[in-house]
Amino acid sequence: MTSLSASLDPQEQPVMTAAPRKLFSIGLPRCTDPGERRFPLTPEGAGMLVEQGFQIWMQEGAAETIHYTDNQYASKGVRICGRDEALRADIVMHLAPLQPADIRKMRRGALLLTLSSMCRLTAATVRTLLERSIITVAIDLIHDSHGNSPFADILAEIDGRAAMARASSLLADSVHGKGILLGGVAGIVPCEVTVIGSGISACAAARSADGAGALVRMFDHDVYRLRRAERQLGGRVVTSALHPRVLSNALRTADVVIYTGVNPLPVFDRETVDLMKRGVIIFDLTSDCGRAFPSVPTIDLALASPLDISLTEPSRACYINAGSAVARTAAMALSNTFITMLRDLVDCEGVTNALKLLPGLQCAALTFLGKPVSAEVARKVGMRHVDVNIYLTLS
Repeated sequence: MTSLSASLDPQEQPVMTAAPRKLFSIGLPRCTDPGERRFPLTPEGAGMLVEQGFQIWMQEGAAETIHYTDNQYASKGVRICGRDEALRADIVMHLAPLQPADIRKMRRGALLLTLSSMCRLTAATVRTLLERSIITVAIDLIHDSHGNSPFADILAEIDGRAAMARASSLLADSVHGKGILLGGVAGIVPCEVTVIGSGISACAAARSADGAGALVRMFDHDVYRLRRAERQLGGRVVTSALHPRVLSNALRTADVVIYTGVNPLPVFDRETVDLMKRGVIIFDLTSDCGRAFPSVPTIDLALASPLDISLTEPSRACYINAGSAVARTAAMALSNTFITMLRDLVDCEGVTNALKLLPGLQCAALTFLGKPVSAEVARKVGMRHVDVNIYLTLS
């Protein structure tokens, strides 16, 4: 009897003393903008987020642009669903600006992670974001605690390398190009590559061009940045301040021109372009959609393959969206960065807290609970922007 009564006595059991963290849902709708082929997550990246407790809802066929199947995502714990369900998630990832009809299907107050893409952002989209009180964050404007831009930097590096890879194939095309190698061989002068700017994308392009054997010249207003770039590139690239006459001479003989953005912007008017070689290949790696060369026809590499360019195309063209030409590589890089960012979001226990605690995230906010907090976004709808810190203090 003693042993039986002892076995029926209540025993101590561990009790959870802390409330479990909220499980965020992440929506991955298919991108309907033909100019954006990149995708935010690979199956491996999505699987790692699922293991951390996130619920991921992906629209059927959303990752076709990076050649991954729905089954590859489903095997990692991603739920394949319709577009409406993917848009109702707590966090929606869509790199191109969403259409107003899609935004109206989002949960009020949800978080939208996108790219800034100001040249593609319309006033109608901004108004709908404000109406739905969507918190919009441009990932390419996010800074970390060291002042780096993790998303923008990796995408810039990809753009630079992709531009030179595509330039090499365009030059070597014997039908639509010149049928020449980017780098020279014994007894043959190599191609000349002029790089304007000295940031990450510029250095990536210069390194690829130099590795292929081309003669590379780099220009910038900032001599200190040029000095850092020269050290990174091993002194094999000719660097120069942006003197108009020196730049004009370099553009006159260049086979490839890579523009990565400098301030103030040099004047690439029709007169300047007419001095350049016929068949020169121009890449604009900024987010301005080719506006640096207004007199040159623009070709979006997300929409057309260089091998499809007909013989009737203009002899000079400005190529944009270089990173979308290697969308799968971009997806791998974005996945790695998103995993770190979303972990910080969970640690802060919510988007609003993350904005309060992470200054590098505040500067990337475009809209916040019905208010434009970016000057460029506010100009789209004729409104005045307000510092997001004011709203965070009151929330």
